[in-house]
Amino acid sequence: MITGDASYIKKINRSLIIREIVKEGMISRADLSKLTALTRATISVQVSDLLEEELVVEKQLEHNSVGRRPIMLSINAKAGYTLGIDLDAGHISFLVTDLLGNSLSSATIHVESNSYNEILSLLTQQIAEYITKYSDNRYGIVGIVIAVHGLVSSNEEIHYIPRLGWSSVSLKTDLEKAVGIQIHIENNANLSSFAESVFWHHETDSLLSLTLYSGIGLGMIINNKFYRGHDGFAGEIGHMIVAPDGRPCECGNKGCWEKYASEASVLSTLAKQKKLPHVTYEQVRDWINSEDEEVLETMEQFINYLSIGINNIINIFNPETILVDSELLRIYPDSIDKIKQKLTSKTSHYKNLLISSIGEKSTILGACALAIQYFLDVPVLNLSHNFEKSSTEPTKK
Repeated sequence: MITGDASYIKKINRSLIIREIVKEGMISRADLSKLTALTRATISVQVSDLLEEELVVEKQLEHNSVGRRPIMLSINAKAGYTLGIDLDAGHISFLVTDLLGNSLSSATIHVESNSYNEILSLLTQQIAEYITKYSDNRYGIVGIVIAVHGLVSSNEEIHYIPRLGWSSVSLKTDLEKAVGIQIHIENNANLSSFAESVFWHHETDSLLSLTLYSGIGLGMIINNKFYRGHDGFAGEIGHMIVAPDGRPCECGNKGCWEKYASEASVLSTLAKQKKLPHVTYEQVRDWINSEDEEVLETMEQFINYLSIGINNIINIFNPETILVDSELLRIYPDSIDKIKQKLTSKTSHYKNLLISSIGEKSTILGACALAIQYFLDVPVLNLSHNFEKSSTEPTKK
């Protein structure tokens, strides 16, 4: 039984109720009482407050049996919006969702400059426009979370973003001063793992998510919480050395894993082989389908180096589920089976090794989901996976 200050108890009870309403989608007051072990009187008072705040709505179920039709409770998805931002070198992506994670609009801006001041100005302008555009309900934009592809400290300060060349910048503070709304900053791999947990893999509380696009990041959900390490820098697994005295890395070391097993490194290698300025996934798919020997050899090297790192991760963390977010793995036949065949150590134990079902948008979906969790103030968030509802609003730069 929870004891303590009355206001604190009320807050805990409110969190329990909201969590169950979100999880179930629709639920009656009676069932809420059973699931939360709270009295019907407590449920009645709390639900009355939530209805008044327009966070919850009532729905009456249609049914054919005799008796009163049950009154069901649902989260009012239209009460507010979240804004997720994926900040990467060369482009910035934006996603707006409702309070149940349904995608409402998305846009990507291509950015040539890596200048902190220029990108800060651009973000300030875009955020202000979104706040104005989505002010048509009670709460408007309820939360903004920005994903960055680099080191973020426990107090949300950006320590280092290799591809942007940023070190020790206070993006959170600068943006909050400019737009007058709270901003959260989070590592992209952490947000990817959060999206996997929230939208898809509810059954596990031990989940690792590898993102392989511009580098290699590791997001870790342990006991339904981010594992951040001492200063918040845990998960920079891309800088694990797999080839001593190997290729130089922006971090200052040589032979880092992401120089051999990230998609950027593979696509760069293929571009050099084909004497092209850049390579697309469609081209890689065509080369694979035509059994181009040089490309197949490069892909096998990619699989080999990827397997080395995954083997190390398994031995360190003993996870239940490992998800790998990679378009190259999706287009390369039997890629996961090839990796599993290389995980031959008798000391390695894991349950699931899967390619992400969400894909590259997991980062920005995770940003929106984290904003929802902050706003609803729930310890665990389970949302249905509505990935096909986003509309695109291209913005030009």
